[in-house]
Amino acid sequence: MRKTLLGAISPEEFLREYWQKKPLLIRQAWTDFPEIIDYARLAELAERDDVQSRLIEYKNERWKLESGPFTPSRLKRLGETDWTILVQSVNHLVPHISELLYRFNFLPYTRLDDLMISYAPPGGTVGPHYDSYDVFLLQVGGKKRWQISSDDASGFIEDAPIRVLKDFNPEQEWILEHGDMLYLPPQYAHYGVALEPGMTYSIGFRAPKTQEIAVKFLEYLQDELCLDGMYADPDATVTSVPARIDEQFTDRISQMLQNIQWNDERVKDFIGRYFTEPPPHVFFDQTEELLDFDDFAAAVATSGVMLDLKSQMLYSDEAMFINGELLECPTEAINELQTLANNRQLEAGVYTEGLIETLFTYYEYGYITLKPSSADAV
Repeated sequence: MRKTLLGAISPEEFLREYWQKKPLLIRQAWTDFPEIIDYARLAELAERDDVQSRLIEYKNERWKLESGPFTPSRLKRLGETDWTILVQSVNHLVPHISELLYRFNFLPYTRLDDLMISYAPPGGTVGPHYDSYDVFLLQVGGKKRWQISSDDASGFIEDAPIRVLKDFNPEQEWILEHGDMLYLPPQYAHYGVALEPGMTYSIGFRAPKTQEIAVKFLEYLQDELCLDGMYADPDATVTSVPARIDEQFTDRISQMLQNIQWNDERVKDFIGRYFTEPPPHVFFDQTEELLDFDDFAAAVATSGVMLDLKSQMLYSDEAMFINGELLECPTEAINELQTLANNRQLEAGVYTEGLIETLFTYYEYGYITLKPSSADAV
């Protein structure tokens, strides 16, 4: 039986009683780590130019923020206390971190965002703040004191480079140790301070603003719509105020704009493209020599395939999407591709030529990789 991340609570109970309603502390939620992403490993990631990282320090009662990539010499100058280094989307870089992130699949992938890892020595903190999205905070190594409050109305310090609340009045407090996890709904103020050196694995959820979705959907419509007709006014009359925007012209333009319409199928197409589109800093590279088609088919039969760690794949009843694109596939391959989307992998097997051709296309793009064979895993 697969271990749950929610302790004695079922996903159904969690969604009904806690999700976007109230915090939940889960003792020993997860301790089954193949390896720990410690400070040394995290520092290596923070030095890469294809990784988003930040360093937050609190010195002389002032907040300081630096963005990566960082040089080894900069990180060596850090003191023994009062700083935090944060690395975004570690699930794009480390397979077992990606696996941990996707254990939260009791919610749709359209909501799941990324897994950020932060490291802090004693005193390290990013200050009291709140997030606009749901978050799970998993303690990995060391100890951290978390204080939380439902009151987030004080506003943020104006001249701070990060969002830190002016006033914070804690209502609850816990010490989290290795494997403990805290769930917080959106807008719930929280303040974490490291008591011992350790990491926080932050599992964040995607909650786009209405303005963002509206703007992106209108951009999408711009490329998808094709409207017939042209402005016409055969009943025009002479005017003595040519600069005035008259009501008749306004009514005609309004009628033209009413031709912009959409249905659920078009919205699903937008969702599939937008919610699988990689962030601007994400690129897909082939790090090894590609197999030809026949060798690829043989490898699928013996090993299977998996989505690249950076790939996102969704589907609706009408279509499939991968990394912002409509995925073209034969009808007989749909069931297997839906399995790939849900499980992020497809087991070894002999599949139809149409499915193999589809997989090979996206293998060449770098969106899909071969699963490691049992020999490679040893």
